[in-house]
Amino acid sequence: MAPPSAVSPTSVNSSDKPSAAVPHEPGISESKAKVQMPKFPGPPAFADKHAERDYLKGRLAAAFRIFGKYGFDEGVAGHITMRDPVQPDTFWVNPFGVAFSLIKKSDLIQVDHEGNIIDGGPVRLLNAAAFMIHGAVHKARPDVLCAAHSHSIYGRSFCSLGRKLDMITQDSCSFYNDHVLYESFNGIVLAEKEGNDIAACLGDGKAALLQNHGLLTVGDTIEAAVFWFLSLEKCCQAQLAADAAAGGRGHETVKIHDEDAAFTYKTIGTPRAGWFSAKPLFDVIEKECGPDYLQ
Repeated sequence: MAPPSAVSPTSVNSSDKPSAAVPHEPGISESKAKVQMPKFPGPPAFADKHAERDYLKGRLAAAFRIFGKYGFDEGVAGHITMRDPVQPDTFWVNPFGVAFSLIKKSDLIQVDHEGNIIDGGPVRLLNAAAFMIHGAVHKARPDVLCAAHSHSIYGRSFCSLGRKLDMITQDSCSFYNDHVLYESFNGIVLAEKEGNDIAACLGDGKAALLQNHGLLTVGDTIEAAVFWFLSLEKCCQAQLAADAAAGGRGHETVKIHDEDAAFTYKTIGTPRAGWFSAKPLFDVIEKECGPDYLQ
C-alpha cells in the first residue's frame, strides 16, 4: 500500500494534470489518487506541567518495558531519558542496575545538567555514560524530549561496519538524510568531551550510528524516539541480511532512488509519523503489563 500523503493536494484546472503537492506517488494525478489517508493524530496536550510530567513518566516507564520485551537490555547498559516539562534543564532516566522489564514510574530518577540526582525512586544510582551522552544531547537540542540508546544486537553489529544505512527498504527511508555515523570509539563514554562530540555529530538528525557501540535515537516525543530505535534496529537487521544474501550471489542490493526515498521520508519519517507508529507498541505493553509500570 502506498504511504499517505505528507501534504494535501492542491486544486488544478485539469484532473489529469499532476499536482505540485504529490498526493500519493511521484507523478500520479489527483484523479488517480482516489483514496487519501487521514492525517495522523497527535500526543495529548497539557495545561498543567505537573500533570504532563506525571503522564510522561508513565510513558517513559512503558518505553523501558518495550525495550525489555524486545531484548534491548545488555546487563546494566542502555538508557532512555525524558526532558522534564516542569524543569526543562533536568531529565528523567532509569536508575543504574534496574532491569528494563521491571521499571516503574516511581523508579525513575531526575538528574540536572551537573549530574546531580535531585529526585526519584529508591535506587538513586546514575549511569555515568547515560549522563554524558544524554545530558549533552538534551543541552544541545532543546527540541528533543526523549533520547534512547542501548546495545541492541543488530544495531551494534551494523555499527561495527563503519557505514550509514543504504536506502533498500521503505522503512529505511524514515532515516533518509536524517541519520549520522559517529566515527569514533574511545571506550565507555565517561568524558564530557565525547558526549559533546556525539551531540555535535548528531546535529539536528534523529538517529546516530555510534561506531563499535550501538544506536542512538531522539524525538520530540517519547513514542517517536522509541519507534525510531526499534525501526532503526530492524533496518540494521534487514541490511545485514540483504547484504549477506546479495554478496553470496555476487550481487549488490537494489537501492531506492533519492527522489523516491525523499518522498517516502516526508510521509513515514516525520515526528508525527514516529509518534503514531509507536502507538501499537505502547497499547500492547499496557495490555501485557497492566497497571504495574504506572506505580
